[in-house]
Amino acid sequence: MTLTFNREAYANLLTEALPRAIKTKEEYERALSIIESLMYKETLTPEEDQIYDLFIIIIEKFEAEHYPLQNLSTPHSRLLHLMEANNLKQTDLLDVFGSSGIASEVINGKREISKTHAIKLGERFNIPASVFLV
Repeated sequence: MTLTFNREAYANLLTEALPRAIKTKEEYERALSIIESLMYKETLTPEEDQIYDLFIIIIEKFEAEHYPLQNLSTPHSRLLHLMEANNLKQTDLLDVFGSSGIASEVINGKREISKTHAIKLGERFNIPASVFLV
């Protein structure tokens, strides 16, 4: 089943979310709360997915300008953070990595996260796969 993009529904979401360039900490927090509410939905409509992508771009621009040290994180450190935040162990990600050996190597920083693993991690954590790529 292919979902079609509903321009009217998207326009309503835009009106509700009012995306714009972030200039203040308060606007940044508001944008983060919108992203968070979308991240925890089980499935997104095509229109919500577009809003999500739009806010990611806006947030990344603000963070690059105001929090440059945060951009020094690596795909490995992001994975470790998400594992900790979600109380996951290496064995919880075997479905992503396929074997305990590969999971161990990736989690211990001895192996890069492959594009295939990045896609699976993105699906697992409901975030863009690019988070796990260099």
